[in-house]
Amino acid sequence: MISKAVHPESRNVVKTYAKGQHIDVVEIDEKNGVTDLTALESQIDDTVAAVIVQYPNFYGQVEVLQEIAPLAHDNKALFVVSSNPLALGALTPPGQFGADIVVGDTQVFGISEAFGGPHCGYFAVTSKLTRKVPGRLVGETVDENGKRGYVLTLQAREQHIRRDKATSNICSNQALNALASSVAMSALGKQGLTEMAKQNIDKSHFAKKTFQEKGFNVVSGDAFFNEFVVKLSKPIKEVNLGLLDQGIIGGYDLGNYEEKYANHMLVAVTEMRTKEEIETLVTSLEGAK
Repeated sequence: MISKAVHPESRNVVKTYAKGQHIDVVEIDEKNGVTDLTALESQIDDTVAAVIVQYPNFYGQVEVLQEIAPLAHDNKALFVVSSNPLALGALTPPGQFGADIVVGDTQVFGISEAFGGPHCGYFAVTSKLTRKVPGRLVGETVDENGKRGYVLTLQAREQHIRRDKATSNICSNQALNALASSVAMSALGKQGLTEMAKQNIDKSHFAKKTFQEKGFNVVSGDAFFNEFVVKLSKPIKEVNLGLLDQGIIGGYDLGNYEEKYANHMLVAVTEMRTKEEIETLVTSLEGAK
């Protein structure tokens, strides 16, 4: 079972892996931006292998992990949490709520966006699961003649997946990204990481308050990290083009994934943003209130 408050692209990846294993993926509805616990409780039973949620979730909200974990464990299911590691500088770690597996992306620590990759994924499990972690993930595909073949999906080297077009031995190396994240975390230190997370929280909550004071419809609750949702009166694509003309990158168009979220913008505010930049964004959106 996977919450609809998990990033849509992550849900699609789960479905792709599950299909090959003939595993059914059941999506649990979200309500007010968080996993609908009533829906989860009514649908879960002892045939469920795992429950997956995101923390903070796709809509920026902080899931109530202490209420989800018992629902999973009481039905003998694993509790899996996809988590932003920077947020854990301020939020209680999923492991303390009983998570069996925690995954995520360390891009937030010293790795450039780089048009979507490469990034560095992390994967953590409880002690009793350590010897069950696969050393290799092998995917099935077909070659240009339609003949069945296999690929090492954790070693996405061009020699493995595009051998006919490989021109060199040089490929993206996740160890380099892991090293970059390690350097960033070491430079920040324990106090610096906590301060960085706190700035994300403080600045995003300041932004939400500024939107509300200007009369905008902010649909998110107060339990969020650095993202929240604002409902506007115009299509987000149109609004973002207008912002771009002013040198501003607008928020994410949630209508791309859910029709009910048409004209809803996901706004992200990190430690990099200043008070003046936040106020400029709000002022620039006045016409789409």
